[in-house]
Amino acid sequence: MRKKIIAGNWKMYKTAPEALELVAALKKEIGGVTAVDVVVCPPFVHLGAVVDNCRASSIAVGAQNIYWEDAGAFTGEVSGPMLASVGVKYVIIGHSERRQFFGETNETVNKRTRAALKNGLKPIVCVGENLAERESGRTFDVIRDHVTGSLAGLTKEDMLRIVLAYEPVWAIGTGKTASAAQAQEVHKFIREILLKMFDKATADATRIQYGGSVKPENIAELVAQPDIDGALVGGASLKADSFAALVRNSMN
Repeated sequence: MRKKIIAGNWKMYKTAPEALELVAALKKEIGGVTAVDVVVCPPFVHLGAVVDNCRASSIAVGAQNIYWEDAGAFTGEVSGPMLASVGVKYVIIGHSERRQFFGETNETVNKRTRAALKNGLKPIVCVGENLAERESGRTFDVIRDHVTGSLAGLTKEDMLRIVLAYEPVWAIGTGKTASAAQAQEVHKFIREILLKMFDKATADATRIQYGGSVKPENIAELVAQPDIDGALVGGASLKADSFAALVRNSMN
């Protein structure tokens, strides 16, 4: 049985005081939850403080990106050893916004994923189609390309530490949500790709989150689907009450 995982991507939101205020409220609301894995992913500048403030709780902390070299003259980048040294456990890789605005490709996603694994971090690898690709009937082609390219050359053992996140780009921050049936269709397809790339045990064991305007009101229906193992949450993770409600509703 795959354990559900709910990860909150704070994106480029929250000042330092706001970050600590949010974490304090989350600890009070869901700091003891163990039925699902709960992860918060603040901006880089808050990681150390958020890790410190989550130590006495079940909430894990993730980063929003990672560079593929461990050290070097790469101004503005953050490496795996740096993230691991402050207690980060997860890292989001290849988010659609990184692909759209910062030139991420399957190749760089693959390199970042390998760097995360090398440094003991658990990658949350994102895949997903945009609106034009969905409307032109290319969803499955795009997903196949993202999954096979992003995971190229990885082993079955690597996959046991990786979470995949399916993000229909047209549903991120737009208020539009893929229906539970639409999301399940793609999640099932991703699992079929993993079966071909690895084996049935690996495909069955890999957790696949849904990301795209997830709210407390729709999470239960989403995670009730056989191949949806949680959510990568954006806007609803920025308020303690909505994120806590979303986590609780994912357990029902």
